[in-house]
Amino acid sequence: MAGRDLRALFSTNDRQVEAGEAFTNRQGQWQIVQAALAEHLARITAPGFTVEDLEAPRNNILVMHGVGGIGKTTLSRALEASLVGTEGRPARWGEPVWPARPTLLPVRIDLARSAGVDFERVVLTIRLALAAHLNRPLPAFDIALRRYWEHQHPGESLEEYLRRGGLAAKFGKALPQQMQSALSDVAQALLLPGTVGSAIGSLTGALTTAIRERRQTVRALAGCARLADLLDVEPDVDALSYYPHLLAWELAQLPAGQAVAPVILLDTFEDTGTRTDRDLERLLQRLVWLMPGSFFIVTGRGRLQWADPALEGQLDWTGPTAWPGLVGQAVPGPRTAGTPTGTGRQVLIGDFSPEDCSDYLARRLTRDGQPLIDTDLRTVIAERSHGLPLYLDLAVLRFLELRRAGRTAAPADFGTDFPALLTRTLADLTPDERHLLRAVSLLDAFDLPVATAAAGLSHLSAAARLVERPFVRHDPFALWPYHLHALIRSTLRTADDATDDRWTDTDWQRAAARALAALGAQWQTSNGPDRRLLVGCLRQGLALARDHRLDLGWLTDAAWAYTDDYVWEPLPLPARERGEGELATAADALAELLAALARRQHEHRSVTASRLTRVIEASLLPTELTDMALYYRAKAHRDLGQNDASRDGMRLVADGGGRLAPAAARGLAHLARAAGDFPTALSAATTLGWPGRGNRVLGDIHFAHGDMRRTAAAFTAARTEAEQHGNTGEQAIAQAHLALAYAFTDPDQADDEIALAEQLLAGLDQRATTLTVKVAALAREAGTLADLDGARALRAEIRAAGITSAEAVLELAIALHHAVLGEHDKVRTVIDRLRALAERGDHVYYADIAHYMAGLPLPAASPTTWLDGLDAVQTRWRQLVEARQTRIGEHP
Repeated sequence: MAGRDLRALFSTNDRQVEAGEAFTNRQGQWQIVQAALAEHLARITAPGFTVEDLEAPRNNILVMHGVGGIGKTTLSRALEASLVGTEGRPARWGEPVWPARPTLLPVRIDLARSAGVDFERVVLTIRLALAAHLNRPLPAFDIALRRYWEHQHPGESLEEYLRRGGLAAKFGKALPQQMQSALSDVAQALLLPGTVGSAIGSLTGALTTAIRERRQTVRALAGCARLADLLDVEPDVDALSYYPHLLAWELAQLPAGQAVAPVILLDTFEDTGTRTDRDLERLLQRLVWLMPGSFFIVTGRGRLQWADPALEGQLDWTGPTAWPGLVGQAVPGPRTAGTPTGTGRQVLIGDFSPEDCSDYLARRLTRDGQPLIDTDLRTVIAERSHGLPLYLDLAVLRFLELRRAGRTAAPADFGTDFPALLTRTLADLTPDERHLLRAVSLLDAFDLPVATAAAGLSHLSAAARLVERPFVRHDPFALWPYHLHALIRSTLRTADDATDDRWTDTDWQRAAARALAALGAQWQTSNGPDRRLLVGCLRQGLALARDHRLDLGWLTDAAWAYTDDYVWEPLPLPARERGEGELATAADALAELLAALARRQHEHRSVTASRLTRVIEASLLPTELTDMALYYRAKAHRDLGQNDASRDGMRLVADGGGRLAPAAARGLAHLARAAGDFPTALSAATTLGWPGRGNRVLGDIHFAHGDMRRTAAAFTAARTEAEQHGNTGEQAIAQAHLALAYAFTDPDQADDEIALAEQLLAGLDQRATTLTVKVAALAREAGTLADLDGARALRAEIRAAGITSAEAVLELAIALHHAVLGEHDKVRTVIDRLRALAERGDHVYYADIAHYMAGLPLPAASPTTWLDGLDAVQTRWRQLVEARQTRIGEHP
């Protein structure tokens, strides 16, 4: 532990309490790098050092870690630039004193998942950097690498791989030529015939034999004791992870005037895996161990655990003997006098990981060598700190204050934010930055224009300065790239603000209104439809309007845009600021409405109907949004088979003449079709057009009549219309029904149609449409299904969703299967299930169709009114079955 926490030390009379201190600063971290590198260079240039010693402890690594967004990557880049030369080095860091030889060669590698870096690319990057610097082959390594490449990438040249991956542009194209030169030299020394490129297997085999026989022609390579062994084994990734030993050996053979010491900076180390998945970490540890002449600077969110003996078996080298510098608590600054050489190689940067929070608290206050704060309380404090060191400091002081008052600290004592977090966070900010910080605390995430507008400022400069602060996190791939540290944000919004420029309730209200307006302006002025921006603006805007009782404004139009495409991304809102309770504002009601519509893809339709009824009865929404709730409740009623309730709701919306009137007219047409009143359904369908999705309704009508040619034409037209209007959700619906039609009549064509439907559904959240595609996949296999386990599972899934119409279509597909096989008794069982579904008058004609497919007589006259007569319908459905039987007979 570096230093003492005097404030904590003077907060207790107990002289046995030991109070350690932790701090961070970039100047100190640069000093650590300088000291560690100086030690490393002295060690590798000392007499007796050899890279072939595989048992000596390793002190060639320095770890800098902290929470995301604290500046680790920036520091890593600054270190790289500083090691290259003086131009990129901060002036305040001063000039390091490096020996002239060996030359330092920084190689920075970002291990982030987004960078797509694997172990193979790590090794190649290091070798490419050496190729560019040395401009000479490294035969032992290059031969092994060439053998690996030929086995793992047959037919792909290394040069093309490097060009495509961008490595050639960064490091040049010297490596392939250097490798070829090494291979040619070895081939010549071994007197091998033919071209080297086509004889890599023969070359390595001959070289291995020559090395083992200690032939004079390969005496240089024979000095590498483990080369023959590495050339003998299967050249897979595991073998590749040992090739760095060859690289280290080659570097050790360089003449003194060319000596080089690589400094390899591994950034975003947390993305190498988890504490239960260490496959890539194990390979990288081998790299570090097998290259003792190189120095590694690791930056990541957590400290390395390599010195922990408990990891034995997960990694190759573990324990304090192997990694003396990685033992114990991380060092927060320059090594103090008296610290043994080789220790303190883990450096904290800003925020802590949860494990380090607990470890920090355990070491911060001790008595007789034992933690003063117990394990459970340390866990609670660590969770509430969000990794912020300042919170941990204040929690330690509160703990001592409670102890001084004779109380035993409990988790409830740390359930509130510390006002001191606020004052200390604001202390060194300019007035504009303080104003901005409060404004953006209203937002989950922001960019510079939104932050500036929310604060009511006229210039971006204050926001540009603010986002450089360590409590502002940066995610360049997010919709809005900046967000506040969670603890800082909650403190700003909830803690007692005793600062001189604190905001009143009116100030917060006005800022919320500005933030809401800024989000709306960003959505409304975006170039073209952008679902990601729409959903993001809705999430943040609804929370602002709800928490601060603001008018809906642009949120009304956004709600319509959200529902128009039938995509249904989830809209989770943060917990309410002030209590839960019933719906109290229009924003409450709109949030519940949209959440119900999104969740209906994952809930039983009865739950959807209940939630929408709650919204309607609250009477908080304007008429047009109330219509939305009425319409979708009517759809839920229809899915539940409650046709009378559905018809009442649809008629109410249709008669209102609002934005959903065409959709409600379509709903009435669907209800007429479900009741078997096809003339009425057809009459309505011809008037719907695109707004009412008329072609889709026509497709459903023709499908019921077994007229699959006209069905396919109608659904194709519906899909084309949706594509022309840029409505991906409607495209998916039309395509799913088209796939269903082909599944009944042309299984070969159905394959392509189902694949396209699945492609259109990717990224969408349409439960009913997804179920339709699954039914189509089942119907496509009718007559050839080995069992009906899949059908039973699908029936259970449909019932869990509460979509009666989907269950009826599923039973129809099962009836087709049994009819094709001539299993009339089983068809009658399906008919019984269809009649049970139709007891409320819903899709009565499906039972009739099952009779027609199996050639069974109807037990009684049907109430269905067909468009072209019963005989024509019966003939078409029976012909579908006979066509399937013929197809199966021709292709058993």
